[in-house]
Amino acid sequence: MRGSLCYRCTVMATKYAIIETDGKNHTVTEGAIIRTDAIHAEVGSVVTFEKVLLLNNGSQVKVGAPTVAGATVTGTVLSQEKDKKILVFKYKPKKRVRKLFGHRQRFASIQIDSISA
Repeated sequence: MRGSLCYRCTVMATKYAIIETDGKNHTVTEGAIIRTDAIHAEVGSVVTFEKVLLLNNGSQVKVGAPTVAGATVTGTVLSQEKDKKILVFKYKPKKRVRKLFGHRQRFASIQIDSISA
C-alpha cells in the first residue's frame, strides 16, 4: 500500500449515511456541512431527513429497499442563500430574436447533527 488511505477508505471506517433530498443523494457524516436546494425552514431550526437510503455505523451496513426503516438524519439549518448569477442567452439565428435573462439558484447550508437508526 502506497501513501495514505484514500478518502473513500476513511469514510468507510466511520459512521455515515446516504440521504435523499430534493431528488439528489448526499453522503453525510456527523458534523458535516452539506449544501442542498432551498428548504422551507428558518435559519437555526432543526430539520429531519427520513429518506435514508444507506446507513453504515462502522460495523454494520443497512441498505434500504428503497429506504432504511426507522433511520433518520437530523441537522441544523445554517443559512439560506442565493448562488451567483448565471446569464442565459437565447436567440434565433437570422430572425433578430434575442433574449437575455439571469437566474440565481437558492440553496441552504445544513450541518448534520446526528444519524440514528
